[in-house]
Amino acid sequence: MANQTETGQAKSGGKFKQFLERKNIIISVRRYGIDALGAMAQGLFASLLIGTIINTIGTQFHIGALTKVVATFGTDPNTIPYTVGGLAMAMSGPAMAIAIGYALEAPPLVLFSLATVGFASNTLGGAGGPLAVLFVAIIACEIGKAVSKETKIDILVTPLVTIGVGVALSAWWAPAIGKAAMAVGNLVMWATEQQPFIMGILVSVIIGIALTLPISSAAICAALSLTGLAGGAAVAGCCANMVGFAVMSFKENRWGGLVSQGIGTSMLQMGNIVKNPRIWIPPIIASAITGPIATCIFKMRMDGPPISSGMGTCGFVGQIGVYSGWVATKHAITAMDWTGLFLISFILPAIIAVIVCNILRKTGWIKENDLKLDL
Repeated sequence: MANQTETGQAKSGGKFKQFLERKNIIISVRRYGIDALGAMAQGLFASLLIGTIINTIGTQFHIGALTKVVATFGTDPNTIPYTVGGLAMAMSGPAMAIAIGYALEAPPLVLFSLATVGFASNTLGGAGGPLAVLFVAIIACEIGKAVSKETKIDILVTPLVTIGVGVALSAWWAPAIGKAAMAVGNLVMWATEQQPFIMGILVSVIIGIALTLPISSAAICAALSLTGLAGGAAVAGCCANMVGFAVMSFKENRWGGLVSQGIGTSMLQMGNIVKNPRIWIPPIIASAITGPIATCIFKMRMDGPPISSGMGTCGFVGQIGVYSGWVATKHAITAMDWTGLFLISFILPAIIAVIVCNILRKTGWIKENDLKLDL
């Protein structure tokens, strides 16, 4: 009897596994922690971040087309005006959720339904909305995929299930997830204010490492709403990895490598890091040095969109984030501000990484072509 029960359970488990495979539902750390998280960062970039950049350019260069109100929502006295950039920023929730669905290879009806899910979870999640979107959108997407094309009225069932599950989970989970993410982010930012040297090192090194790993440092910073001094340290760590790898590998990769890593991503070096982890030492040391310099000497704050804290020199988004924060919070931008930004973002990471790399080359820890990219 026991054998019959075990056989039945095995068959049931096999059928369920086959169902997941047929529905392309892959439950793995890589699928959710790398693919979905990375896609979420792209969704944020294409909405919140690009909207902030548009607004900053419009305000600083007095471009009427970018500062003009192009749409209003609501009724008096609660009318909300939107510029072009403001509209892009308002769509961050739907953009993140759709990006996650795209990464999870959702069928069309599921993908399009995630717009509502993203809006609900991001709105209800408050400042921690991006983290709420990540959790809720993944679950709603996978359940939507499970029911997709299983009935003759798929055009009704799939959107109803996807949106229903997503909105219900948003109402149930998003506020708590948002508060938890905000609490963690506030703790990191408070600790950085209290212990700028130690936390400057920790935040810079950890976020810098996350930037180079196949996960999204930008999404992490956005999920934790990481700004202020901690945001400045995060920018320093990201720049140390991007500029560090770009400059120290110039011998092997020349100008193509300098551009692709310096304003693209240091993630290109992951294959080489796996082969020889010691090549990561120079950028990590650079981040450990520039982080506390940013927090203790220059008091560099990143008060722009939190996603900018995890972008480094990628498209100069980190620098634009610092600058937009200055515009919003400072009465005057000083020469010391600019000096600190350029030293932390470009000059110090390049110098430190090259010096440490040359030492490691002489000791044999880094050999010829260890940093070579297939460009």
